[in-house]
Amino acid sequence: MRRAIAQRATVPRIAARRQTPHGDNNMSTPASSSARSMKAAVWRGRRDIRVEEVPVPERPPAGWVKIRVHWCGICGSDLHEYVAGPVFIPVDAPHPLTGLKGQCILGHEFSGEIAELGDGVTGFAIGDRVTADACQHCGTCWYCTHGLYNICENLAFTGLMNNGAFAEYVNVPAELLYRLPDGFPTEAGALIEPLAVGLHAVKKAGSIVGQTVVVVGAGTIGLCTIMCAKAAGAGRVIALEMSDARKAKALEVGASVVIDPKTSDAIAEVKALTGGYGADVSFECIGHTTTAKLAIDVIRKAGKSVMVGIFEEPAPFNFFDIVSTEKEVIGSLAYNGEFADVIRFIADGRIDVQPLITGRIALGDIVARGFEELVHHKDRNVKIIVQPAT
Repeated sequence: MRRAIAQRATVPRIAARRQTPHGDNNMSTPASSSARSMKAAVWRGRRDIRVEEVPVPERPPAGWVKIRVHWCGICGSDLHEYVAGPVFIPVDAPHPLTGLKGQCILGHEFSGEIAELGDGVTGFAIGDRVTADACQHCGTCWYCTHGLYNICENLAFTGLMNNGAFAEYVNVPAELLYRLPDGFPTEAGALIEPLAVGLHAVKKAGSIVGQTVVVVGAGTIGLCTIMCAKAAGAGRVIALEMSDARKAKALEVGASVVIDPKTSDAIAEVKALTGGYGADVSFECIGHTTTAKLAIDVIRKAGKSVMVGIFEEPAPFNFFDIVSTEKEVIGSLAYNGEFADVIRFIADGRIDVQPLITGRIALGDIVARGFEELVHHKDRNVKIIVQPAT
């Protein structure tokens, strides 16, 4: 990690704590001296997100910080909660790490500035512009102690299992912070998280320098994966996408070729572009029952297919197709330290986030011009970012 670009805090290790919409951190620390309230987008159920007046979070506990949010992006997982929730938000029992149950302030793709430091936090100061990894974790399970915090046994995503950043302020563990360099665009800070998802997937594939890569799906994560694959040295990136608007966007962010699997035989097309063999690597970025098999079928023997999409249903598959070809299928969840590299790629110009931003709205418009816009006009949007405070 280059600390001139991104730096994480030195803090005492504590478990994540709940910050409720009513301001309770489930901690015995004293409340903030300010009793003022703030606006926040609170999930209360399917198709029920309300912009409400809630108390500002209390003084951050030891090892945590309070951030004043500048921008926060609407993620596909937020949209899932709106349309079909609860998906990730715990409603039957409190989350084992955070204690959250039921209503939750959404939002985890954000940037802002530090407003207050909890005890024991060093390496950061009030006023520092930062972003934060959303993977709140226990630090004690086997996965955490082996550096795999993104698959922690008690993983809690900010904005889904603990209150998030569709609010003027949010409390988060300081160990998850990354400082933004001078001159770094504030808006770009809200795109670091989805780009980190794409870069983590690319890293899971190993070196792809000079290789032919297929990205299945050109939604937000697919586009981010295209950009990260190019930044990592892929020789050619082929996107599989049916939406005309997203086909154009895939080419804009770096895809060499776009194939529409609805109007052509995508497998045959990819083989024709690769001497009859298939791609070296594929990334499945949709999570549909048919696209996992497609992602495996488009790669050559001994190729790699990385599954990035969130699957809501089981997908049938004959695993002899893997045995007989020695193909590798790899899972990829969220990220594990990739924020630093994404910040560096944006700072040095290898990644331009502007093509990803298709809307900028105020918090008060988050339902009508945010969630409903994405539901009804998903094809023409990539990332709508929200400004909680004016």
